[in-house]
Amino acid sequence: MTTTPDTRPENRVLIFDTTLRDGEQSPGATMTHAEKLEIAELLDEMGVDIIEAGFPIASEGDFKAVSEIAKQSKNATICGLARANYKDIDRCWEAVRHAKSPRIHTFIGTSPLHRAIPNLTKDEMAQRIHDTVTHARNLCDNVQWSPMDATRTEWDYLARVVEIAIKAGATTINIPDTVGYTAPMESAQLIRRLIAEVPGADEIIFATHCHNDLGMATANALAAVEGGARQIECTINGLGERAGNTALEEVVMALKVRHDILPWDTGIDTRKIMNISRRVATVSGFPVQFNKAIVGKNAFAHESGIHQDGMLKNAETFEIMRPEDVGLNATNIVLGKHSGRAALRSKLKELGFELADNQLNDVFVRFKELADRKKEVYDDDLIALVRQNEAVSDRLRLKSLKVICGTEGPQHAAMTLTIDDEEKSVDATGDGPVDATFNAIKALFPHEARLQLYQVAAVTEGTDAQATVSVRLEEDGRIATGQSADTDTVVASAKAYINAVNRLLVRREKTAPNADVKGVGYLDAGE
Repeated sequence: MTTTPDTRPENRVLIFDTTLRDGEQSPGATMTHAEKLEIAELLDEMGVDIIEAGFPIASEGDFKAVSEIAKQSKNATICGLARANYKDIDRCWEAVRHAKSPRIHTFIGTSPLHRAIPNLTKDEMAQRIHDTVTHARNLCDNVQWSPMDATRTEWDYLARVVEIAIKAGATTINIPDTVGYTAPMESAQLIRRLIAEVPGADEIIFATHCHNDLGMATANALAAVEGGARQIECTINGLGERAGNTALEEVVMALKVRHDILPWDTGIDTRKIMNISRRVATVSGFPVQFNKAIVGKNAFAHESGIHQDGMLKNAETFEIMRPEDVGLNATNIVLGKHSGRAALRSKLKELGFELADNQLNDVFVRFKELADRKKEVYDDDLIALVRQNEAVSDRLRLKSLKVICGTEGPQHAAMTLTIDDEEKSVDATGDGPVDATFNAIKALFPHEARLQLYQVAAVTEGTDAQATVSVRLEEDGRIATGQSADTDTVVASAKAYINAVNRLLVRREKTAPNADVKGVGYLDAGE
């Protein structure tokens, strides 16, 4: 068989994702069969060129996952891993053979440390590489070969076995920095030298697979591309053994942002990055560190007053990419003790409050006092600060409530409210006692407010704990929050909902025609 030529332009870098193989090897990161299929589908939709779906010989479950991923893939090449023996390679081929574009990836450790494990001489290992790559190529036109621990393999021997693999039919040669040992300059030079000195190297694709033991995986991968590699092996969130692998999101966004000095493109839809990052974190059980590049919680968050003021004036002052580029809605202005008035005003406006300067100054003083006691000030904290001196309507008051619930639905709520000093009663049903209770309130006092938040927190421990319930309602752009505590969670829920409705009535009055707009008001939607 002849080597399949790569027709992509010279500036195209292939993305080879090994989240489902190398990523899943992280201790504790094992995924279920359904989760693997889901992640593979997300990778395919994202535009990943090659998905290494697993290690088919490792278990029956891994074989089935790789096989089904091969069958369901619409665009990506589906690859399986195999050691340098016929049994592994045959099992791999059986798993990937139904893919629209299958690939066999076979490997063997070539450094002195790894050669000692199977106790092979250099010549014996060279012969095994020739035989196994030839066997794989007889099964599949697309064969990738990796000399494991390549960066600690003697140069002469590495060049020798790379040439053997190319002659045996490998279409991609991957150069792994298996233990995260190399540095960017070495990474680029190694690829450059292989391409220049190994016969046939200019006819195949070189790949780079970097581990992050010294924190240089992304830098090493990009340096390898500068040296001539045209495939980057990576994982979502950098998931992988020990300190992990090159992170897909980092190399892709680096190529996108620094196209001036890294003039290579990928086929990745970057707007899908955040969605798959969060999903991988959930199914693997490995949360993303807050300050992780691109996908960390703090990657687009600002607390410093100087940074916040600059961001509000021009986002490019402190951000080199847009949150929308990776699938986020907007930058997160985090309010804390380092925040200034500009950020506070902006956040309050976002929440719907437009304050006069003297009102803002008053709230700002109390905000700073609160921020000194808390790491982060949340939206509800700000709403409470603004409303400390705000009058609250008591047009609705709970007179009585009786709820019937259990395994057989629907649940019932019998309620009596005092509305404008007049008692009104109703029986309502719902999907659960709280839903029935809220339906009763809406039946007695019809409104179009939408429930945005319902949250329950126990104040004390035990089955007799007092529950604090928070409710947030939104109506025509106005937001109102109510809170109440009771040992009966349903009663606390009813009181919190009623409290929110009462506050909503105040919001209505503040924005009614001819109302005093100089006070604390709520902006109409769109302003």
